[in-house]
Amino acid sequence: MDEVFRALADPTRRSLLDELFNEDGQTLSALEQRLPMTRFGVMKHLKVLEEAGLVVTRKRGREKLHFLNPVPIRLVHDRWVSKYAEPWAATLTDLKRRLEDRTMEKVFEICIKTTPERLWEAITDGEQRRKYNFGVGVRSDWTEGSRVEGVHPHGGPMTEGENLEVDPPRRLVQSFNALWSDDVKAEGTSRVTWEIEPVGDSCRLVVTHDQLREGAHDEVYGGWPMILSGLKTLLETGELLTTPGSLMYSGAA
Repeated sequence: MDEVFRALADPTRRSLLDELFNEDGQTLSALEQRLPMTRFGVMKHLKVLEEAGLVVTRKRGREKLHFLNPVPIRLVHDRWVSKYAEPWAATLTDLKRRLEDRTMEKVFEICIKTTPERLWEAITDGEQRRKYNFGVGVRSDWTEGSRVEGVHPHGGPMTEGENLEVDPPRRLVQSFNALWSDDVKAEGTSRVTWEIEPVGDSCRLVVTHDQLREGAHDEVYGGWPMILSGLKTLLETGELLTTPGSLMYSGAA
């Protein structure tokens, strides 16, 4: 977490995050126009933010787009803030949701000390998934074109979709329909892509939730930072995430 705090210590880098807060998925040229510095200066600051995991990039044709990644901030929250001030954490969550309201694509990245095979199993095994996914397990035969369901033992189907690409242990692409309320059902179908890349003795996991309606209900995608934080905790320590929010959703509180 030292890299995260170092990255946030600089006011220019905080300004870049503010710009992505207001409009996610911007090019270098767009960000350069918003700050009083050279293109090279903006590139240097973006590199620091990328190395800290606070910014994730994606290629779109000839353009390179920059997305704010809230997962490292969620990890800081899980380590310290939630122990003392859960109401403050709710405020931070509202801040993140306002960040995401005007985008159609969200990118989340996290590094987990595990193998690709073990990570894939944690994503596709129903019982393991339930431990970090708000108590919601997963059910599928994991073949392309097959159905996938997210099921809570006390609430029935919570999500449904189709496996569009299945390439273990590297890539999983699924359509996604949220079912837990009328508001999220009205959002229709979006898409979730899981990408696993080995990095030394760890894995970089990138989750992209796209094809979202502009202004989509934030419950559809707002839980990813807590989900990925819980996944990291489970695989690296064998323990469950015990923040008040995670316990509330899992039914363990």
